Amino acid sequence: MILPPALMLGAHLLLPISDSVPKLNVEQVCQGIAQQGGVSFHDTDVAEEKKNCLDSEQAIRDELVKQWSSFASDDKTHCTNESTMGGESSYTELLTCLEMARDVRAMRTEADTASAPSSKVPSAPVGHRQPRPQ
Repeated sequence: MILPPALMLGAHLLLPISDSVPKLNVEQVCQGIAQQGGVSFHDTDVAEEKKNCLDSEQAIRDELVKQWSSFASDDKTHCTNESTMGGESSYTELLTCLEMARDVRAMRTEADTASAPSSKVPSAPVGHRQPRPQ
């Protein structure tokens, strides 16, 4: 069976991500960043700016390799898909997405713990007999 191109293009979004840091092509995003930072598209500093960007992206990828196992699988899938949509990929965007997702999960867990009913026996009003511990 041959799938229409639109289905094939979207099908990869439903597939689980392997449990290793994805290999992203950061060349495009670094070229754009370098050109935006220069005086003109022919600025001699564009090559140096691009190299700095590529070095930064590699350092962030190295950090991702160290932290990858600490992120939730669903977050890795979601963030990898998000950071590769639109053609320009970035390890910076991927790491930021993963950190935000992790922090939101932690805040929700903390909020759930704080709002959970207490198992302690409530105290009786002042002047009344206090309940006995069981």
